[in-house]
Amino acid sequence: MNVPPLILTVASNRHNLELLDGVLTRAGFRTRGVDTLTVLDAALERANEFALALVDLTGFDASIWERCEQLRQAGVPFLVISPRQSPDLERESLRRGARGVLVKPLVVRELIHLVRALIR
Repeated sequence: MNVPPLILTVASNRHNLELLDGVLTRAGFRTRGVDTLTVLDAALERANEFALALVDLTGFDASIWERCEQLRQAGVPFLVISPRQSPDLERESLRRGARGVLVKPLVVRELIHLVRALIR
């Protein structure tokens, strides 16, 4: 029996985190959702458990970039979720190791397709 990949989901808005986790769970993935930097720091201590991370920047301060760096250093591919289209934010995300930037509102079909492609 294969265990589905575990995806780290990060969002400061609990409702958005539940929506994201629900979409991924229905697509056959396991998720571990975190909504604070403190809980994210604890999760990063076990970064090797995650096949992928989705990081919604909304509501976090600039220290979220340090956590993105930790994901990159741990070899965990990650996508940044942004509330708006921004060339500066996209450049910073890629510089920090993101595999891409998704802009809200997310298109579920595209999200799942991208997640599957990155986990392979």
